[in-house]
Amino acid sequence: MTRYPDLYVLRHGETAWNAEGRLQGHLDSALTTEGRAQAARQAGILRNIDLSGADLRSSPQGRAWETARTALAGRGPIRSEPLLREIGVGAWAGRRRDDIAATWPVPIEGFELYEQAPEGEGFAALEARCRLLLQRLDRPTVLVTHGMTSRMIRAIALGLGRAGVADVDGGQGVVFHISNGVQNRLE
Repeated sequence: MTRYPDLYVLRHGETAWNAEGRLQGHLDSALTTEGRAQAARQAGILRNIDLSGADLRSSPQGRAWETARTALAGRGPIRSEPLLREIGVGAWAGRRRDDIAATWPVPIEGFELYEQAPEGEGFAALEARCRLLLQRLDRPTVLVTHGMTSRMIRAIALGLGRAGVADVDGGQGVVFHISNGVQNRLE
């Protein structure tokens, strides 16, 4: 298994579209009051962790960037990292999960939505993008990203690859620390 520097992986806080069950992909919706509180909780979790010398990176998408500004306030410069953007969901961006499932010709739910999205990115491309990002890291790094991208990064770092995406838990308002191939959920 490939070893990576210590990683602290954060998912952005809840957005209006998360609350509505909409797929966002490369689109954006604003953080809710709860989403801003989740980012503040992440700041509290990171407060007691020595991040001196760590690389701080965030997806350039608004919901992640706003989370990063709150969670990493005063910790140093945050670099915009396009490889951290959320998986593309093509024509399904902005649509409600329930509406997609109701109109799709075969039963579809959960992670299958991301693989079947017309004109979407798919898991193979997301995995390649996340592997490229991880290969470029050379020191402890904080990554502020999105739900599926977070899962893929962590699945790769844990040696599970894309087949393990469904086996790593999600979570907003928490921090996932991965060191030497072991993940800890910090709350």
